[in-house]
Amino acid sequence: MIAAATDLAGIGSTINSATVAAAAPTVNVLAAGADEVSAAIAALFGAHAQQYQSMSAQASALHSQFVQTLNAAGNAYAGAEAANVQQQLLNAINAPTQVALGRPLIGNGVDGAAGTGQAGGAGGLLYGNGGNGGSGGAGRAGGNGGAAGLIGNGGAGGYGGLGASGGNGGAGGLLYGNGGAGGFGGLSGGSGGNGGSAGLWGTGGAGGAGSAGGNGNNGVNPVQSFTGSATDGPAGAPGEPGGNGEPGHPGLPGQAGGNGGSGYSDARDPELLSNTGGNGGAGGAGGDNAPGGTGGPGGNGNLVGGTGGVGGDGGPGGTGGNGGDGGNVFYNFDVASGGAGGNGGNGGAGAPGGTGGSGGLNYTADPEGGALQGPGGAGGRGGDANGLLSAGGNGVAGGNGGAGGRGGLLFGDGGAGGGGGLGGAGGIGAAGGPGGAAGTAPDGVFRGGPGGGGGVGGRRGPRKTGSLLTEGGGAGKGKGEGGGG
Repeated sequence: MIAAATDLAGIGSTINSATVAAAAPTVNVLAAGADEVSAAIAALFGAHAQQYQSMSAQASALHSQFVQTLNAAGNAYAGAEAANVQQQLLNAINAPTQVALGRPLIGNGVDGAAGTGQAGGAGGLLYGNGGNGGSGGAGRAGGNGGAAGLIGNGGAGGYGGLGASGGNGGAGGLLYGNGGAGGFGGLSGGSGGNGGSAGLWGTGGAGGAGSAGGNGNNGVNPVQSFTGSATDGPAGAPGEPGGNGEPGHPGLPGQAGGNGGSGYSDARDPELLSNTGGNGGAGGAGGDNAPGGTGGPGGNGNLVGGTGGVGGDGGPGGTGGNGGDGGNVFYNFDVASGGAGGNGGNGGAGAPGGTGGSGGLNYTADPEGGALQGPGGAGGRGGDANGLLSAGGNGVAGGNGGAGGRGGLLFGDGGAGGGGGLGGAGGIGAAGGPGGAAGTAPDGVFRGGPGGGGGVGGRRGPRKTGSLLTEGGGAGKGKGEGGGG
């Protein structure tokens, strides 16, 4: 093909020489005589000669382009023939070691497929670089880089999939070559791969960087499941002052605790000035996944209303019981005070606390019709959100950075270690129970008692950053409203 192009180039050169030689006698034709006919004939032949020269120039340019294309095709064909011969020769050289050891004598290793975590192929025993490791799929580590043979660089480790570590870099050549770099850790806490080691002469591969950890989940108050209720405690006996109510019975597994009994006093008798309402009984503790019982209400009194019973603590996973309401006051005395509401019970593991009881009402009035000042009862404190499930989830630790590869035994630096990932933030704890409402004075003159405080929320889950743990409690749901004046 190259010879044919050379022949075509020679033909074109001959045609160009003939065209140039014919230009002078044909373009400038002299007229045969001085008459007009001779001049017109000479001008016609000259015009034809000029058109021929123009067309010859275009044909020469096209001929040159064709010759150049033919030469390029010939060179490409010759190169392909030479490469084919070299590949055939290389295949013949690699055949014995490929059959015996599964590894070529000369050549680079094959890269691992993406998304599979496949390791890179090893380089040639004598010369060649290791193949790069394939990236990992979801939850799958990246593939390790292939090792070099006697001379060559190790392959790089593949990137880790979600939450998985990166692949390790391949080792450099035994005689000369650098180690491969470690792969980066996958998202949400994946560790970086280690860098590959160098052989006799070379630099170790850099370790892959670890990924940042994921954030912890927020605390969730669980849905409760229970059946039935334990028996309520009996009411207190009448007396001076009123007797305290009995505590409710503890709930069986799957049952709510019983309500506490109501305190009692005969506040309607105006002669019994010293009567104080009895305290309500405490609510029973709830069983598994069951709320605690509600505290009994305090008894009504002449001077002081009874304190509401404390709500029972919830069982594991159960809400704390609500506190009982404080007792009311119905007598004409300026120091009379409604009873304080009972505190809400603490929630079981993973559940919110109960609501505090409301303070007692004060119905005190002057015998002559004037209003006297007496405070309403204080609202009960909301129960704490307690335990494990209401706490925010722990943050996921950041991935460890990969170790740098070892430097060459004779000469070369070790690879740099990869940076560790940042730990995820802990989740927010669940809210505590609300505080109880304050007691009121119905006639609009007496001052109400203070509202109950909100319960303490579940703690925030710890955030892990390396070896450091930081955590902060979640906020309560808020304090109860103050009583009406």
